[in-house]
Amino acid sequence: MTSILSDENFELFRNIIYNQSGIHFSSSNRSILESRLKERLKAVNLDSVTAYHSLILKNQEEMKVLLDSVTTNLTRFFRNTAHFAAFENFVIPEMVNFHMNRKNHLKLWSAGCSTGEEPYSLAMILKEKLPSPMSFEIIASDLSLKSLMPAQAGFYLESRIGGVPKKHLAQYFDKKHDGYQIKEEIKKTVKFDYHNLKFDSGLRNVDIVFCRNVIIYFDSEAQKAAINRFWQVMNNHSFLFIGHSESLFGMNTLFEFVKTEWATFYRKFLNSEE
Repeated sequence: MTSILSDENFELFRNIIYNQSGIHFSSSNRSILESRLKERLKAVNLDSVTAYHSLILKNQEEMKVLLDSVTTNLTRFFRNTAHFAAFENFVIPEMVNFHMNRKNHLKLWSAGCSTGEEPYSLAMILKEKLPSPMSFEIIASDLSLKSLMPAQAGFYLESRIGGVPKKHLAQYFDKKHDGYQIKEEIKKTVKFDYHNLKFDSGLRNVDIVFCRNVIIYFDSEAQKAAINRFWQVMNNHSFLFIGHSESLFGMNTLFEFVKTEWATFYRKFLNSEE
């Protein structure tokens, strides 16, 4: 198959994507980028990457579509059960003890939420384990608009709910046709929004951040920038979960490494508020 991407154009597009999102395309991933560009050329009826380059420079919506097309949206309910076990057995009790007599509302951010399985999984655990009168809200964001639409709908085919414990499936889902619908009591706790981790989210006073298997697609500079932005939005005594294949090792960060019997993650804790 004839290549549409010269070395010069490969550099051009991977630099644009990096500058816009922090996603880094290495030479080994060149074929993936070329495949996505071919799809977009066909969709917008253009016959060259040069013409498409001109289009995305003047059309921000098409730029978003391009970024959407190059993201990876692999997820499932309760993916990596060790993290959710640590969240349930360590983080929630810690937050309850720390915030007793301080506040009764927790704010979570699921960054890179894909089609919504992660934030809904967190919501089900919190609904079950967070004591009254404490409440919570989850902000779930992603760069992919095509992922946010089904996330907002909260309907999942039967093949997508394999990781959901039976008790949660019975309590928090309604069976409908060939799938399951998240009940309103869970849906209303999660707010979905488009966000590019390259930029400030505008969020503040966040208690728990889940950003798993996202920064692995960034180079070291973009990773550090994203982690620093997480630090800025998080409360004192708050927790950060990243993917098992990701690490803050070697970064100049103030996050503390936390190792529990279930999983490892990070904590922001200062002796006094910033």
